[in-house]
Amino acid sequence: MANEAVLALIRSELRAAADPVRGAAAQAYMKSATPSLGVRVPDVRRTAKAVAAAHPFETADDLRSTVLALWRDARYREERYAAIDLTGLRSVAGDPLMLPVYEEIIRTGSSWDYVDGVTHRIGALLKAHREELTRVLLQWSVDGDFWIRRASITAQLGAKGQTDTGLLTAVIEANMADREFFIRKAIGWALREYAKTDPEWVLEFVARNGPSLSPLSRREALKNQQVR
Repeated sequence: MANEAVLALIRSELRAAADPVRGAAAQAYMKSATPSLGVRVPDVRRTAKAVAAAHPFETADDLRSTVLALWRDARYREERYAAIDLTGLRSVAGDPLMLPVYEEIIRTGSSWDYVDGVTHRIGALLKAHREELTRVLLQWSVDGDFWIRRASITAQLGAKGQTDTGLLTAVIEANMADREFFIRKAIGWALREYAKTDPEWVLEFVARNGPSLSPLSRREALKNQQVR
């Protein structure tokens, strides 16, 4: 069950730290109907971590329930950021039961800041449960929700030498024809990040798929690269 002490304290401390001027600017920047309190992201993260430390979760299920309660009942954007921050606690690191939580955040959040907030959590699950998560990400890569497809593309950001290039190729190729900005940007981002580990692989991928890649994806992929 949800940890009510954590919920109450996170909500009250975020409201106490509110900056209405920054909040109005943040809401306008995000073009969102959800109000913002104007609390800086690092401060949200510190608040979530401190409150969770002061009121530990008894079980992983309690943590999941608390995350979903904070997410679903959020009145302000920062409450949703705090919910995402709670998913980073060690007790659920690599826990496959968190996948439905991440999927709900992606599908109902439908915004780059929320989606990208859980991407590295999904990447951690992929490392811990390679076979199962590979199947999931391949399914996600053809999902009707482009935010889910974006997550399939960016899930291996930061994986470096542990990147599954076969999976990366599959999820990108499934989305190369998509005209959605956030998909094209994600493709370029994923390739640019992997180029830090294996620039030759990325150069060859771009050369092989040049006509199929959007100019945006190609430009992002080849940043900081010497094109042959």
